[in-house]
Amino acid sequence: MVEPISMRAYQLALSEQLKNATVAAPATTMLGVALGKDRWLIHMNEVNEVLQMPRLMPVSLTQPWFLGMANVRGNLYGITDLRVYYGGVPAPLSLKMRILLVSPRFGINSGLLVSSMLGIRSLSDFELIKDISGEDRIGMAGHYRDKTGRIWRELSLQELMEDRKFLQIAL
Repeated sequence: MVEPISMRAYQLALSEQLKNATVAAPATTMLGVALGKDRWLIHMNEVNEVLQMPRLMPVSLTQPWFLGMANVRGNLYGITDLRVYYGGVPAPLSLKMRILLVSPRFGINSGLLVSSMLGIRSLSDFELIKDISGEDRIGMAGHYRDKTGRIWRELSLQELMEDRKFLQIAL
C-alpha cells in the first residue's frame, strides 16, 4: 500500500525543486537555405510557408531580381530571386529550388526564391563571427560559423521587407 503524503510536504518539495532548477534559454530556431553556394539562416517565425516553385506570371518593366507574380491559393505574391537581389547571377531552375512565403505580420505578400533548403537549425549550434569585411547588405543581420567551419549569413526578413530598394520593383 502507498503511504499517504501530506499536501504541505509535497508543495515544499516541489518549491525546492523549482528553486534549484536551472532555467535554460529557449533555442532560437532557424531555417537554413542556400543561395547558390552561400548558406543563410532565417528565423522560422519570419517564414510562413515553404513551397515548390509555383507557376509565375512575368511582370514587364521590373527589376531583374523580380521574377513575377504567383497565385498561391487565391492570393497573389510577388516573387523575388534572392540570389540575384544580392548581386548574384540567375540560376537555371531546378527541382531543389523553393519559395519562402514571408510571414503575414509584415503586411507584404512576398515570396523569396532560394536555391535549396538546408534544414532546420538551432542558433546555439553556431558561433557568432564579429566582423566580416565587405559584407554590408540590406537584411544581413549577422555572420556565423558552424561546427565544421562553414560560414552562414543571417537574413532578417523584417529588415528586408522594410527596405525601399526591395519594395521598388519597377525599373
